[in-house]
Amino acid sequence: MTTDFQEKARAGTQAMRMVFPTTPLMRNDHLSERFRAEIWLKREDLSPVRSYKLRGAFNAMRKVIPEKSVFVCASAGNHAQGVAFMCSHFGVRGVIFMPVTTPQQKVQKTRTFGGTQIEIRLVGDYFDKTLAAAQKFCADEGAYFLSPFDDDDVIEGQASVAVEIEEQLGRIPDHIILPVGGGGLSSGVRSYFGESCKYTFVEPSGAPSLARALANGAPVDVSPINSFVDGAAVAKIGARNFERLKDVNPEDVIDLSEDRICVTIAEMLNVEGIVLEPAGALSIEALGEVAEEIKGKTVVCIASGGNFDFERLPEVKERAQRYSGIKKYFILRMPQRPGALKEFLNILGPEDDICRFEYLKKSARNFGSVLIGIETRSPENFEPFLQQLIESGFTFTDITNDETLAQFVL
Repeated sequence: MTTDFQEKARAGTQAMRMVFPTTPLMRNDHLSERFRAEIWLKREDLSPVRSYKLRGAFNAMRKVIPEKSVFVCASAGNHAQGVAFMCSHFGVRGVIFMPVTTPQQKVQKTRTFGGTQIEIRLVGDYFDKTLAAAQKFCADEGAYFLSPFDDDDVIEGQASVAVEIEEQLGRIPDHIILPVGGGGLSSGVRSYFGESCKYTFVEPSGAPSLARALANGAPVDVSPINSFVDGAAVAKIGARNFERLKDVNPEDVIDLSEDRICVTIAEMLNVEGIVLEPAGALSIEALGEVAEEIKGKTVVCIASGGNFDFERLPEVKERAQRYSGIKKYFILRMPQRPGALKEFLNILGPEDDICRFEYLKKSARNFGSVLIGIETRSPENFEPFLQQLIESGFTFTDITNDETLAQFVL
């Protein structure tokens, strides 16, 4: 039985074809072999703005034009770019509020998509002030505020992802893995597919807005959040989105650490040549959490975006190596005597490499502190290395996972 929501989602999807083509649904042999399943990637990173966000913006805007001709949003990322793209397409004015701290690369990309149709206003160091400025502008000017997720027309537009999946696959998949931020994509896809397939909802550990809302029975602010997975780092899931997700089984909601997500970003880039932003990698990394239940099944992972700033690549590599256990940092007490450093170097194995070394000799002390970083090919190499350190009389502290120290010295 076709629901009213499904009919509207299909109509919206058809209308989108006048603006941009269907994004690819691609079987991934590498992942399929690893997980012994049919793994398909819905490549939203290949949309004109490298994310799915233009879908909701298009659907919401087309329904109020020509009555509304000035559109406003508050965003530092994908939503801003989607709105800018659609303002240019429809030939309407857009005012896009972004935090002052927004990287210039994102500001410039938004300006490129919107051209002369948009104005960018940099307001506030933090997003709440940016949002307040955008909403005040709407009240003063009578402009139309485009929510990034908490809007029925936006939800309907994001459901076009599900419409395309069904058309491209020829059926509904057995299992679909969805990244969750504010809930626009997840609520849209679930509203379209209903109970016809199994779902896994994935959030970054630093912003578990859906999990907390389910536990609380209503949306709840989970601030302060970790903004590393910026495309899904939302402090509070949308009210309209949660209304569509409130009966989700909490066991179907998982969270992944930010460092762990970096492993997938690096792997997909190195092995598959696919550039994903942190939020875009969430659903792929989650495959490991459901490996047993997806064997032999047809699974779709939504790669939600690929707006990755390559200036972040060194950080991504660093976090991936630390999570994988092939890179560690120590504070080592080094005896201040001739030959001590040579003794330490002799302990290193053939696959160990020093990637950081800071030592300040203080003549009034018997020992000096060394900050040392070591990379190796396999995590197992650290066990004999540390054992030899102890046997040789060196004392050390592993600070690899000390987030406070990492902010200052790593």
